[in-house]
Amino acid sequence: MARRPLPRIPLGGADRIARSREFARTAADNATDVLHPLITVSRGLRLLAVAGRRKWAGMPKDRRGPTLFLAAACLMVVVLLPYGPLLGLITVMGVAGWTGRQRTPVKTGPDEAELTRLKALYEALVPYFAVPEDPSPLFAHGGEWSTAFSDHSFDGDGRLTRLKLRYPAYFPDGEPEARDRIEQLLHAKSGRGREYLFVWDEENNHLVMSVLPPLPTTIAAQRFVTGPGETVLGFTDAGAVTRTVPVVDADGTSDAPPVVWRTGPRSTEPHLLAVGLPGSGTSTLLRSIALQALPHGDVLVVDGSGTGEYTCLAGRSGVLAVECGLSGALASLEWAAHETERRLISANRARQAGHPAPEDTRRPLWILVDRPSTFGHLAAADGRQDPQRLLEVPLRHGRAAAVTVVVAEQSDGAQEALSEAVLGHTRARVALGPMAPALIESVLGAPPHTTPTGEVPPGRGYARLGTGGVLRLQVPATPDPFDEAAGEAERRAVLALLPEREDSVSGVPVDPEVSPATGVSGDREVSEVSEVSEVGVPGVAVPAVETSAGR
Repeated sequence: MARRPLPRIPLGGADRIARSREFARTAADNATDVLHPLITVSRGLRLLAVAGRRKWAGMPKDRRGPTLFLAAACLMVVVLLPYGPLLGLITVMGVAGWTGRQRTPVKTGPDEAELTRLKALYEALVPYFAVPEDPSPLFAHGGEWSTAFSDHSFDGDGRLTRLKLRYPAYFPDGEPEARDRIEQLLHAKSGRGREYLFVWDEENNHLVMSVLPPLPTTIAAQRFVTGPGETVLGFTDAGAVTRTVPVVDADGTSDAPPVVWRTGPRSTEPHLLAVGLPGSGTSTLLRSIALQALPHGDVLVVDGSGTGEYTCLAGRSGVLAVECGLSGALASLEWAAHETERRLISANRARQAGHPAPEDTRRPLWILVDRPSTFGHLAAADGRQDPQRLLEVPLRHGRAAAVTVVVAEQSDGAQEALSEAVLGHTRARVALGPMAPALIESVLGAPPHTTPTGEVPPGRGYARLGTGGVLRLQVPATPDPFDEAAGEAERRAVLALLPEREDSVSGVPVDPEVSPATGVSGDREVSEVSEVSEVGVPGVAVPAVETSAGR
């Protein structure tokens, strides 16, 4: 007896649609495989036609006629040759097929190695972004990383260069400690040795991490396009400031975003403090500031480092003195305090009489002090006054008297070595060198917005002007022009900016190739200067210490 077939289950409408779509997709794939040569040739003909049209549109009108004649002649030769049309058709099809071939497919997602890195980063963030009470956690062990990472990119080495992640709303993103933990984790998992920028969007619960490109180190000392009272401390990221200045670097002329420090009577940050490790570039910063200040004012340099970093300034026009000894430093700073008081009194009398301030009270006076703590130790051992006590008057009243103080100190023990007057009145701050984030925050008053790296070039660091944001900074290359270890181009750039040298007695310019050591006061010369300054009259426009440095 024959077996009756089982009844067929009728298919629903959704099943018919799914089977129809699958059949259509299979037919389209088969047709694509069969017609692939024709599609390739058609794409190539279209590209050749577009290229020919573009070439014809860019051709001058006087050359179009000869070109048409040459093309017609070539076509006639091909037609008259035996098998010419067939060979021409084969050539055209071959060129079209080569032109329309499939290029390297565009990468649309992470590869296996990048996918592994994203999964590992997701798993590492789970303990920080997940809580047991969350019914539908965004971060969970074994969860899907694509739900939290919405945007990511990698470099050629397979390391993350940009990552945008979404975190739960209950994460305490307003607490610096919680944010620091996340930033340290992302920094460690994404690769060290690079500088990362973290942007927290507390409103939308988003965090964007991006790798910052290194700041250019090829910009040397030069005349920058600035306004009155503006000094370029260095250069920063393009999006950090709203201004650019033209600069000349190794690659030619370009526009660079500067960190501009404004001084003068209306400045809110009239004085500056630079802190850094040995070799970090604090002396380079002071030389750069001095070269920018000399065309418009007078400069007084007190060098406590004892390495002769400022001998190139000695005896130059506008340089009042370059002091390297304790006695000379005390005499110079005492004169600077008297000069500040004299300017205040003179300007006040002029205002009471209804006259403008005298010209000598409006000419900027710059006091550059490098490592004042060294003189403090020497003064304490000798039973003399700390030179930082003499800076109190210029620091307190320098803004009204057109007197600007710039202090540079090493980072090891800077907070203890510097006086309260220096720390309290230097609202413009610069931190140079590879320092710990906590130390950078103690110097600038705010944490850096990026992750500092362990190795940085000289002059690399951070700057903060008053209560503004923390900016990355690269000081222009301003080496000692008499340092043979420095680059020749940078040394020549500094020499070109130095004013002419003047004779200390007659004021006649002398040969600039003469050794600058004669313009720096030593221990033997300083004793003579101290005697002169003791009998000098306070408030004289020209300092008594000028005899030691030579103006």
